[in-house]
Amino acid sequence: MKRIISDPDILGGKPVVDGTRLSVEHILGMLSNNMSHQEVVAAYPVLTIEDVNGVLEYAARALRNDIVIDVDTTSGV
Repeated sequence: MKRIISDPDILGGKPVVDGTRLSVEHILGMLSNNMSHQEVVAAYPVLTIEDVNGVLEYAARALRNDIVIDVDTTSGV
């Protein structure tokens, strides 16, 4: 997770992998569409498996907050 940064000058401050414009959100989207870690790294060779794991760790830590988001059961989101 050491390479996840947030800079207001990069993608409006969204968390990204340092040295890239690849957002945590984008990488999570690829993983949620059944891409493996290896496929993500193959698509973006600037990333490492450790970067992808860092994205997952970042997301897990972010969800530890007490914020609950209602889930729309009709759309599956």
